[in-house]
Amino acid sequence: MAINITVKKIPPELHKDLKESAVRHRRSLNGEIIALLEERLRPRKRSPKEMLAVSRALRKGRSGVWLSQEMIDHAKKEGRL
Repeated sequence: MAINITVKKIPPELHKDLKESAVRHRRSLNGEIIALLEERLRPRKRSPKEMLAVSRALRKGRSGVWLSQEMIDHAKKEGRL
């Protein structure tokens, strides 16, 4: 059974940010608050493949990263000896 909670004294800027986030995610304000609470309090577990994909995507978007894929692969292989 769902529980009702009332949140009081939300600062205007936070309320504005919540509304904008809800619109971006095509959710109601209530749905956005629930999604944010779930995300914060119950983080989704990622598989190693997902984590690796996220890491690679982040690495691609960064300039000045000095570790190449070859260096990372070599370090992984060394750790397995």
